[in-house]
Amino acid sequence: MNAVGQRARQAASAMRRVTPAAKNHALKAMAKALDEARPEILAANRDDMARGRDKGLDDALLDRLALNDARIDAMIEGLHQVAALPDPVGEISDLSARPSGIQVGKMRVPLGVIGIIYESRPNVTLEAASLCLKSGNACILRGGSEASASNLALAQCIAKGLGEAGMPDAAVQCVATTDRAAVGHLISMPDYVDVIIPRGGKSLIERISREARVPVIKHLDGICHVYVDAHADLDKAEAIAVNAKTHRYGVCNAMETLLVDVAVADILLPRLAGVYAEKGVEVRGCERAREVVDSWLPASDEDWATEYLAPILAVKVVDGIDAAMAHIEQYSSGHTEAIVTENYTLARRFLAEVDSSSVIVNASTRFADGFEYGLGAEIGISTDRLHARGPVGLEGLTTRKYVVLGDGQIRQ
Repeated sequence: MNAVGQRARQAASAMRRVTPAAKNHALKAMAKALDEARPEILAANRDDMARGRDKGLDDALLDRLALNDARIDAMIEGLHQVAALPDPVGEISDLSARPSGIQVGKMRVPLGVIGIIYESRPNVTLEAASLCLKSGNACILRGGSEASASNLALAQCIAKGLGEAGMPDAAVQCVATTDRAAVGHLISMPDYVDVIIPRGGKSLIERISREARVPVIKHLDGICHVYVDAHADLDKAEAIAVNAKTHRYGVCNAMETLLVDVAVADILLPRLAGVYAEKGVEVRGCERAREVVDSWLPASDEDWATEYLAPILAVKVVDGIDAAMAHIEQYSSGHTEAIVTENYTLARRFLAEVDSSSVIVNASTRFADGFEYGLGAEIGISTDRLHARGPVGLEGLTTRKYVVLGDGQIRQ
């Protein structure tokens, strides 16, 4: 791992000299290599899926692990989208003249070497590599053992793209070993690694946060809420509440708790009950919710604090926006919250007072995603308050340094 770190540090230095055209060339070459290697990638993924089933991986993990033609197409499209994005490196902003005659501004620069530790989802290999590459960083990728064959096949496409563009081959390094000790070394190399980004289950992220000697960009839970206000358009509310929960279950931006104003509960909850029943969603409601739909199971305090990542939903009836925001304040993980309302004043209050990395008005929580936000792709979601917050795209993988332009001035 020390040798990997040394090569990454050297590559990060070389990356500062790479032109935007070379970066884009590499990304497009990776996309072409990915398309050409489609049979090999799908065969490798079938091996991973078979091992995963043998090990008893649950359906949510198998869904994250699976690749098919559509998901490969999405990875190819993501590479082209990142290539089309403006290059943030070298951008100078906030340039202002000082009384001394100097001009002071800020230049956007890469973070350096980024370590990404992730589980299950092999598409993260391409997403992470593309964003780190475009933002001028070197990266060390350590995927989960359950996706080892898929990640190796994807790594070969990345290496081919780097080679065609004449870029350092150590700009993207995929750690081949499945030994868990490699993670411990990676998060303990501040001389070689500038930031760690973990993507995976809560236990992985808790371990990284606890043991890392390198700064970490992370989120632990995705306990996301949708609040349906008394002034909501109930057709919109129904569509949003169904999509936020059922579009995909095993993702961090899925709704886990639905809050409904008492003024519309008698109308909306029966409508939702029918749809959720059709889709096989188990609903756990508070006492007031179960007075409206008595077939729902009773919710416990633990349900409000649980990220299910499954077809399970907690529902609570509340007395207005203040009660809804108090519940969110107590139980939210700071990921994403949404309000459905036609009242502009209440929408503005919700935006201002709810302290999560994404706050949404009249749309599904499933939009809390780098691709949907126009970032091309994301390397993860951050619920931290420092440096990067929300979906982390190109700008989140850079920092800024002061630059001073003078013409011979000396300080008096």
